[in-house]
Amino acid sequence: MIAAQAKLVYQLNKYYTERCQSRKAAIAKTIREVCKVVSDVLKEVEVQEPRFISSLSEIDARYEGLEVISPTEFEVVLYLNQMGVFNFVDDGSLPGCAVLKLSDGRKRSMSLWVEFITASGYLSARKIRSRFQTLVAQAVDKCSYRDVVKMIADTSEVKLRIRERYVVQITPAFKCTGIWPRSAAQWPMPHIPWPGPNRVAEVKAEGFNLLSKECYSLMGKQSSAESDAWVLQFGEAENRLLMGGCRSKCLSVLKTLRDRHLELPGQPLNNYHMKTLLLYECEKHPRETDWDESCLGDRLNGILLQLISCLQCRRCPHYFLPNLDLFQGKPHSALESAAKQTWRLAREILTNPKSLDKL
Repeated sequence: MIAAQAKLVYQLNKYYTERCQSRKAAIAKTIREVCKVVSDVLKEVEVQEPRFISSLSEIDARYEGLEVISPTEFEVVLYLNQMGVFNFVDDGSLPGCAVLKLSDGRKRSMSLWVEFITASGYLSARKIRSRFQTLVAQAVDKCSYRDVVKMIADTSEVKLRIRERYVVQITPAFKCTGIWPRSAAQWPMPHIPWPGPNRVAEVKAEGFNLLSKECYSLMGKQSSAESDAWVLQFGEAENRLLMGGCRSKCLSVLKTLRDRHLELPGQPLNNYHMKTLLLYECEKHPRETDWDESCLGDRLNGILLQLISCLQCRRCPHYFLPNLDLFQGKPHSALESAAKQTWRLAREILTNPKSLDKL
């Protein structure tokens, strides 16, 4: 048993060195190329409208505010200033979303974003995005990369296609630190020892982002109040939880397997599903020793089996917001074929670790 486990870990480490590292290097190269173009577009936007200041910056060879969705798809978060005059309201009526309401006694004119405040005093995510989209469209025509970058039409999101190969979504957002959403108040579960009180305090202090983007849980029933809502995002908090042990190596292997074998019609699975299931696996195995390098094979198998179960039940709850289903809106047939493909993959890895050489 131990020999089989050791063989799997050996093969996974080989896979990590050969496949995952080359994936990382290729993506890093793409990111540099993409960020040159995006920075140029955002510089142009800032000239027209100084309220939209680019916050895309390179720190220790990592771009702050950039999320890799897949090797050809990225999201850049553009942090806006001065949320101060608004109250953050999440009463759970819009899963995964919250609204920003003008604080009592504050005048509209005190806000930097005065023309985006609705009659009932909400700062409209949709109105800000619509204005930003117009500015980006103009900037694309003026910027020095105009030959290689195009706006993607027929979406309310701000999306650029670069060199006909890459898609980048630019999302206006507010950073919320020092508060924690009521809809995530159940975290951490009192009976689960992971991640421990110190790490919990760090994560909650890290806070979350409010993004101006279409919310999946509202698809098809957009009333005006709902389209004014902001989407909750916990990227920094999640990254902080996944520090230590073989967690980030495990995520790297999962992303590489997804890119190579689970990029299916209907796009049932993305890297965020993998990250979410890894967080649940951390709760199931709360001891740090469970995340030693020697346990990599066991953890990976656990996550793949959990993924199959989620795909079969057609439900994958968000880690911090369990009322939000990350499979919402995905075609059932796509989830079904992903379940079959994941099962083939898991069986192959478990019964024949050497198959990783070909995966």
